[in-house]
Amino acid sequence: MIVIESSLLGRFKDVKFGFSTKIGLGRNGQFDFNLSYSVGDDPGIVTENRKMFIESLGLSNDNIAFQKQIHSDIITIVDKPGVVGESDGLITNKSGIGLAVTSADCTPIFIYDRKNKVIAAVHSGWRGTEKQILFKTLEKMKSEFGSEPENLFAYIGPSISKANYEVGAEVATLFDDKFLTANKSSFHLDVSSVNLDYLLKFGLPKQNIQHSQICSYGARHLLHSYRRDGAASGRALGIIALMEN
Repeated sequence: MIVIESSLLGRFKDVKFGFSTKIGLGRNGQFDFNLSYSVGDDPGIVTENRKMFIESLGLSNDNIAFQKQIHSDIITIVDKPGVVGESDGLITNKSGIGLAVTSADCTPIFIYDRKNKVIAAVHSGWRGTEKQILFKTLEKMKSEFGSEPENLFAYIGPSISKANYEVGAEVATLFDDKFLTANKSSFHLDVSSVNLDYLLKFGLPKQNIQHSQICSYGARHLLHSYRRDGAASGRALGIIALMEN
C-alpha cells in the first residue's frame, strides 16, 4: 500500500495524517484501491480497503468522522465519530477522532492548530473554492476555538493541476485572472492555488504551508481522477487525527 504523507504535519507527534492512493491490497480492478461507497464499487471491498488504510495510520474506522460532500460552504464542528451529514468542512478539538475527506481531483486541505489543539479537513472543488469554504473554515476555527494564523499549519493535498483542468467561461469568470490561463474558447483554472491564496490572506506564514504539486489527473498510476476516468474513477481518502500527547 502506498500512502502519501505530509512532511509538515509529520513534525507534530499529536497529529496523524495520511492520503490514500490507487495502490493497495493488490487491487487492479475497475476502481483499483477505492475508498468510497458512492462510485459503484463492491461495498464489501470498500469496507476492507478503508479498514486497511485507516489501520495503516494507527487509527480505527470506528473513530473516523465522515461527511457527505456536496460542494458547499457548510462546515461541521465534530464531537464524535461517524457520519456527520452534509458538509465539506470538518473541525474538531477532540483527540482520537479522525476527520475524513474524499477526493478524485478536488483540492483537499488539512489544518492543525498547534497552540489550541484543533484540526480541520476541507474538501474544496471549484464550487467550494468559489464559495471560499477554506477561508470560512479558518474563520470558524478562530471564532470557535481562538485559532490564530501564526499557530496554524496547513497541507494542501494532491489535486488536479491547472494544466489539466479546463473550464468554460461561466466558471472562469468567478475567479481572478491570476489563477487562469486562456485557451481559445476555454480556460485552465488553478483551484489549488486559489486555496493557497486563502491561507496566505488569512495570515498563515509561508513556512506553515505545504502545497503538494502532485496532479491527480497526471499521476495516472498513483491517484484517482474523475476528470480523467469519469465513472470508472474511485476516490482517495485523506484523514487527519488529533492524538493524545
